[in-house]
This record gives sequence, C-alpha cells and structure tokens, in this order.
Amino acid sequence: MAFDVPVSPAAETAAAQRAFGRGRLAVRAEGGRTRLERLYQEGSAKLRLPRARGMSLEAVMINSAGGMTGGDRFAWTVEVGAGAHAVLTTQACERVYRASADVARVDADLTLGASARLDWLPQETILFDGSALSRRITADLAEDASLLLCEAVILGRHAMGETFARGAFHDRWRIRREGRLLFADDLRLDGDIPHLIHQPALLAAAGAFATLLLVAPDAGARLDAVRAAIGDLGGASAFDGKLVVRIAAPGGLSLRRVLIPALLALGAAPPAVWTL
Repeated sequence: MAFDVPVSPAAETAAAQRAFGRGRLAVRAEGGRTRLERLYQEGSAKLRLPRARGMSLEAVMINSAGGMTGGDRFAWTVEVGAGAHAVLTTQACERVYRASADVARVDADLTLGASARLDWLPQETILFDGSALSRRITADLAEDASLLLCEAVILGRHAMGETFARGAFHDRWRIRREGRLLFADDLRLDGDIPHLIHQPALLAAAGAFATLLLVAPDAGARLDAVRAAIGDLGGASAFDGKLVVRIAAPGGLSLRRVLIPALLALGAAPPAVWTL
C-alpha cells in the first residue's frame, strides 16, 4: 500500500524509534458472568479490566506510547467464548500524528463463539495533518453470535484550528460468519483530501464521521430507533441480519453527542470511560 507521506531529510538517513504493541484477550462464560480466560500484552499495548458491570466483561485498550505515527505497529486479538459478552474500548481518543515516513498500522482480529457477543467501542481516532494510518478489522462469528462495531474518526481538532489537509487514511473491515463473508467495507482518504471531504456524496465538509455495524438476529428491528437517534447527521440501513450506520458531524463533540444515543438504540451502553 503506497501512501503519499512527506519524508523529512533526517528520516532518509536515520531510522527513528517506533512504537510496537500486541494485546490478546480471551474470555469465557461461567456462572452467569463473563470471566477472563487469557490475557497477554506486549510493548506499548496494555489491557486493563475495570470492575464487571452485569453479565459483560469490559476491557480497556491502552497505547502507552501516547499516540501513533508513521512506522508504529499495533495488533489486538480478542476471543469471546460461547455465551460470553465482552466490551472493548480505549482509555482515550487515539491520536495519529504527522508521519515523517511510513504508515502507522493497527490490526484487530476478533473471534466470537456460539451465542457470544462483542461490543467493539473504541473512542475516536484523531487524524492530525500529515498523518498516515492503515487500520484492518477482521472478525469471524459463530452462527448465532452478535457483533457491534463502532469506529469514529476526527479530522483534526477544529476548536484548535487544526485540519486534516494532507495525509492518508485506509480503513478495511472484513466480517465473516462461519467463514462466509458477511460484510466488507473499505474507506480510503488520500490525495486531494480537502476536495474529497467537501464532496456532497462523501462528507459534505464534515469534520468527523463514524461507521457502526451491528450483526445480530434483531438487527433489523433496531433500524427505526437508530434512525431517530442520529437524525439528519447520517443514515442507516438493515439487511440480511446486519444494520449499518453512517454518521457525519461538524466536529468531535457533535459526533459524540450523536454516538451515545445511537449506541443505546443498538442495545449497547457506552463504556464507563466514555465521558462528555
């Protein structure tokens, strides 16, 4: 994958130190609760487990490097056993800073057993001007498992006078049920980003956006509720046991104010670390 990333003279002669992290989490159902089975963390990737709320187990992903830049690599692996319910979120918004060379990469591999549920709810990713990020999410679900994905992106902090005018972003989702492809989505922003962002069919000058996907037996029944929650800031459609939501908002705060009722409409309580 070739992104147009600015390279400084220093980067051409010396390789900078890069952040690396790998986190693995496996949970199981036991006695009416979701329990930790395995936890592994390496490098700058950390996992913390707040006190359980009800049936689910909540895990907080932490990047102890304090952000990402070109050349950084992070990988998260989550296994939710039969009948278990896990909620994955992040300690704070992930910041992707200007890249002197290369691309920051994040991989997430998710596996759900029979009757399992996973809510993948990281806080927003902030793309700073000149940043480059490639993110890949893959999931494989058992026949009756349920998955909720929410990924939100802020294109520079507008309140700070920041924009995302140059850089690259590639987001790739592949969701399978019993090995059969169920949902595929690719988003790519590079080249003339200001022109792309202002296109009515894309973001219509919005400074923040989100994609939500619910794969569940009752996904279609939640369509009206989620449309009411997002109002005129997005759209939603349901088909074949899936519900897809797109939201585009002026900035991060207005996006968060829509995301919370949208998650509630999809049957998920916002994680405890989410605050306004």
